Amino acid sequence: MSDLFGTRRPAPVSNEDAQLSHIVPLPRISLQVFCETPEFAAAMEAAAADRRMSKVHVKVQMGGAPAAVEAYSEAATPNVIAIESVGSRDMLLENLDRLSSVCDPDTKVVVIGHVNDVLLYRELMRRGISEYLIAPVDHLTFIQSLSELFHGENAEPLGRVIAVYGAKGGCGASTIAHNLAWTIARHLEIATVIVDLDLAYGTAGLDFNQDPPQGIVDAVSTPERLDATLLERLLSPLADNLNLLAAPATLDRLFDFEEHAFDQVLDHLRSSVPCIVLDLAHQWSASVRHLLLAADHIVLVAEPDLANLRNAKSLHELLKSARPNDAHPRLVLNKTGVPKRPEIGVADFAKAVGAEATLIPYDAQLFGQAANNGQMISEIQAGGKHAEIFQLLARHLTGRSEIRKTKFALPLKLPFLKKIASRKG
Repeated sequence: MSDLFGTRRPAPVSNEDAQLSHIVPLPRISLQVFCETPEFAAAMEAAAADRRMSKVHVKVQMGGAPAAVEAYSEAATPNVIAIESVGSRDMLLENLDRLSSVCDPDTKVVVIGHVNDVLLYRELMRRGISEYLIAPVDHLTFIQSLSELFHGENAEPLGRVIAVYGAKGGCGASTIAHNLAWTIARHLEIATVIVDLDLAYGTAGLDFNQDPPQGIVDAVSTPERLDATLLERLLSPLADNLNLLAAPATLDRLFDFEEHAFDQVLDHLRSSVPCIVLDLAHQWSASVRHLLLAADHIVLVAEPDLANLRNAKSLHELLKSARPNDAHPRLVLNKTGVPKRPEIGVADFAKAVGAEATLIPYDAQLFGQAANNGQMISEIQAGGKHAEIFQLLARHLTGRSEIRKTKFALPLKLPFLKKIASRKG
C-alpha cells in the first residue's frame, strides 16, 4: 500500500522543531480536517483564517478518522486530508487502511497524534502518510507543515510584499512608498519593484521622472497572457535594483477591478523579486482591503491631525484583528512640525492608535525640490536626517536590523483623543 497517501517525509515534525520564521503561502488547494478534540478544531479554524491560507478551501469537522472514512466512501477526496487521532495505535492503523481503499492516490494525508511513538511514525510512513504531527499542534505549526508538503523544506523564500497605505488622502503615503523602495534597492541592494496601484492618479512615474507607456493595468487586463516574460517587458527600470510597474494615471477609462485581480501579478513578482512595494490608492475597496490583508508588512502613513487619527486608529484595529499572526502595521507619522499648524502630539497620537510611530519631520523645501526634480530624498540630501529615517525604516521592514523602539508614556489630555482612544473597533 506504499505511497497511497502521497509522498513520504524524511522525519516527523513537532511543535518545538517547526521553523516558523518564514512560511510560504499555500497554493490553491482543498483541505478537509477531521478533529477529535475542541482544542485542535480551534487551532484549525485559526489556521483557516490566516492570510497564508487565503487560497485554500478549508472544511473543519469533528469525528476523526472514522468520519473521514464515512465521508469519502461516496465522495471524492480533497488535495489534503488532516486527521486527528486520540485512540490506540491499532485503531488508527485500521482506520487508515480503510481510508486508503476510498482515497485518491494523489491525496496527501496528515495525521495528528497524541503519542510520540517512533514505531508508529515509521509504520505511518511505510503506509505512505505525508506527515505525522504530535499534539498539541498550533495553527502556525500546521500551516508550516502544509507549506513544506507543497513547496519543500528548502524552498526558496518568496519575495516580501510591503503595502504602503495612507490614513487620509494627501498625507504623503506615495512619497513614503517611493523613497522606501528606493532606499531598499539602493542602500540595502535588494532588488525591488514598485507597483503603483493608484490607477487614475498615480505619481510614481512623476517622482522618478519617468513616463512608462505600459504598466499594471496591461498586466491585469489580459491574465491569460501573463507570464514572467510579459511582466518583465511591462517593468520600467528606475535605478540599480529598482523597477516600476506603473499606473496609467489617466481618466480616459474607469478602473474597477475585482478583489483578486492583482493576485496573479503579485504571484509572478514574489517568485522572482525579493521585495515588492505596493503604493496603494487612498480608497476602500475589496481589492485594496485584500492587498492589505495579504501583504507581509503594512506601512500606515498619517499626518498629526484628528481625521488622520480617527482613520489610522480604525485601520490599525481592523488590520491587527484580521492578521493575528503577523506583525502589526507600522505607523509612520508624516509632516510633523509644520510651522503654525495645530498638531496632535506624537505621544498622544501613537497612544490613541495603539502603535509606535516612525516620525518624518516636515521639510517643505527638501520634499518640494525632490518632487519637482523627480528625485528621491537621499539623492538630494544623502547624509541628512530624512535619508537616515528611510534607511532605518527600510532595515526594519526587510529584517536587516532592528529599529530602536520609542516609548510613548505621556497621558492623553484632550477630550477628543480620549474619545477616539476608547472607541472599540
